[in-house]
Amino acid sequence: MHYANPSLDRADHLRKDDATLERMFNDSQTRFFPVYRGDSLIQSTQPAPAAVAINKPNDLPISKAIFLGLDNTIACFAFSCSEYTNEQRQHIFDQAPDNTDFISLRTIGPLLNNHEGSILAYAKALTGWHDTIKFCELCGSCLTTTGGGHVKKCINSDCAHLQFPRTDPAVIMLVERAATADAPAMCLLGRNRQWPDGVFSTLAGFVEPGESLEHAVMREVYEESRIKTSNVRYLGSQPWPFPRSIMLGFIATADSTDIQIDPHELEEAHWFSAEQLKDFGTWGDEDEGPKLPRSDSIAHYLINYWLETPSNMSNDPE
Repeated sequence: MHYANPSLDRADHLRKDDATLERMFNDSQTRFFPVYRGDSLIQSTQPAPAAVAINKPNDLPISKAIFLGLDNTIACFAFSCSEYTNEQRQHIFDQAPDNTDFISLRTIGPLLNNHEGSILAYAKALTGWHDTIKFCELCGSCLTTTGGGHVKKCINSDCAHLQFPRTDPAVIMLVERAATADAPAMCLLGRNRQWPDGVFSTLAGFVEPGESLEHAVMREVYEESRIKTSNVRYLGSQPWPFPRSIMLGFIATADSTDIQIDPHELEEAHWFSAEQLKDFGTWGDEDEGPKLPRSDSIAHYLINYWLETPSNMSNDPE
């Protein structure tokens, strides 16, 4: 699954070791991944782009650096340069190779290898948290950073509340309809009006308080399409740092077939057979016509998983 490569050792035990963190922070071999307003530093190369890491900027204090972990034995840090001046950003480019710029991971992510994409997604999520969480959620005082950048502590000694990076759980589900004597197996895909023309994807939504994941799947599908579902099965998960979600993937069985979309949620939704989906392109293709979601998304993974189910490739019910 893209953005979910576990090869980076997060080395949680080192986050509380200030001496080791400082040594790694000042080590000339350490790699630093800058993030500018959510965009990652990328070199445009052939046949594929590559993530760019730099040496420690001279004006970067350790309090602004986020320890990501160890890539083999090399320490990796991220830092936000969202508030840097043009001159400060130029110092970053001075260290970088030619054809390097800050590019949105939404744009470039599918073209990166999974190892680099996972590191950049991790860096994007944590720097986004640092850029937006400035004050204590209890008393409103300023926060100081600790734990290698993974903890923020209220400076008010009477409060001293700790805040941690937040991840919002969202369910994403492929709803399938069994084959009958008159029709092949089909899956339910919809499109959001904000997407490019022709893009269809699986339904998705955030988990609400007091709700199980399975109930979230059934509720979201019903709210968006009025399709009733059952037999909800977990398939896999994907970190999705846009800005800070974890996508929990499911397959569900449709117990009804009449689609009635919620126009506030979807522009349209339809049942598609495996044969129809063969002719779909992928979000980002230049060709016209219907498209599946981005190749780096769990939605794409869920659809491919369903397409590879042998019973979906025949008009004959099992």
